[in-house]
Amino acid sequence: MTSSTVTSSHPERPPRPNLAFRRLRGRRSPAEFAALVRRAAREIGERVSCDARYVGRVEAGEIRCPNYAYERVFLHMFPGRTLTDLGFAPRSAVRGRAARTAGQARAVPDETRGARGPYDTQNPHDPAGPDPSGDPHEPYANDPWNHEESDVLRRAFMTGTGATVAAATLAPLGLTTGAAAAGRPPRRVGVPEAAALEEAVRRIRLLDDRHGADGLYRRAAAPLRAAYALLDAGATRQTTTDRLHAGAGELAISVGWLAHDSGRFDDARSHYAEALATARMTGDPGLETHAFCNSAFLARDAGRPREAVRAAQAAQRAGRALGSDRLMSLLALREAGGWAGLADRTGCEQALTRAQALFARGRSDADPEWMSFYGEAELEGLEAQCWSALGDWRRASRHARRAARLQDPHFTRNIALYTAELAGDLAHEGRPDEAAEAGLRVLGLLDQVQSSRIRTMLAATARTLLPHRRAPGVTDFLDRHASLPRTGRA
Repeated sequence: MTSSTVTSSHPERPPRPNLAFRRLRGRRSPAEFAALVRRAAREIGERVSCDARYVGRVEAGEIRCPNYAYERVFLHMFPGRTLTDLGFAPRSAVRGRAARTAGQARAVPDETRGARGPYDTQNPHDPAGPDPSGDPHEPYANDPWNHEESDVLRRAFMTGTGATVAAATLAPLGLTTGAAAAGRPPRRVGVPEAAALEEAVRRIRLLDDRHGADGLYRRAAAPLRAAYALLDAGATRQTTTDRLHAGAGELAISVGWLAHDSGRFDDARSHYAEALATARMTGDPGLETHAFCNSAFLARDAGRPREAVRAAQAAQRAGRALGSDRLMSLLALREAGGWAGLADRTGCEQALTRAQALFARGRSDADPEWMSFYGEAELEGLEAQCWSALGDWRRASRHARRAARLQDPHFTRNIALYTAELAGDLAHEGRPDEAAEAGLRVLGLLDQVQSSRIRTMLAATARTLLPHRRAPGVTDFLDRHASLPRTGRA
């Protein structure tokens, strides 16, 4: 591993073992504890590459303060505790590393400069870097990888539209502007470009979870064009080439989902097909499974339920060897949605039973990173959609209510989606006052969420409630819905 050129704020002081963190590990081995950390990260939508070596460095005191992502994971694992309680030093005590000189920056080899993403250049599974004073994933104040709560992003999230947020968030990756986006990729493609591509996928998913797809789609298309330009340029190492192909495929799926959620079904179908072609070309079963999974969901929403069933079954064939029960559970739900669209109650119930049984087996290290959204709330939400398609409104509303209650409050878009589903189910069930109340809650979230899918669901609920205009709360919902500004596609 490349040695650090960064001077600790207290270079003369030897590392002090973190005994508090060691006590929290208990009788688990470092590897077992690292697996728990990764699992906790997935529960809150974070991605950390924790392994036994990272745990060892924390316990040895070599990492005096974790980065923001690890901080969120540790505080999630040990609620009520602070970083100090976990044996770490205050962040202010290790922030002196930001004052890097130009000479120090030049001392870092070219191949590693800028590759401050989740991978070390020597070991892609090693999250621990060379800096002895803190976690190397903590961004420097002037580092282009500083994607934590910067002033620019805070302002964009608080005051901007989806397009503003996307521009502020994706531009620092170097995938929206410059030579690559213009079709002139760098002469040599290496680890920094692969890491930037992977980070673009994560940011798009995070933005969609929090804000919805409208306004993001066109902005996200630029990184996708850049990704395929990087592929055309080629890489010096096969491992980097594999990462570029996988990243481009996942990015195509993410952009396809933005198109899907904003009602651009033809665009979404094209992006998913592009990802599937990439997967087939490189022999990547994980990417192939993901592409078929999203294609099944799209086919269901586009009114092609038989295609949805076939795509979901193809995804299950491709994904069986991956060893993830949670993945197979989600794919069974995709199949159930297709059967529901065909009004095949028996086929739907059988697929739902499989999905629930597989889900009950729990998470594993084999679960793909992109499945971080799939928890109990999503299971309930997708089952609600199945019962809704079958016209069993009571069951549908029960599952939709559970989904909205179980959803992590950070994922505003999903809360709005599940609550919109609940409003529609209650309206069809003949409970207009409760439907209006749920609809009003969704309307209150639309300043944070931009999703044509959710707006379409609300419009359908409003039409269903029109005959009940005199019912308590319904008039207020209908009036507020009618006053919504019409928004074009960004």
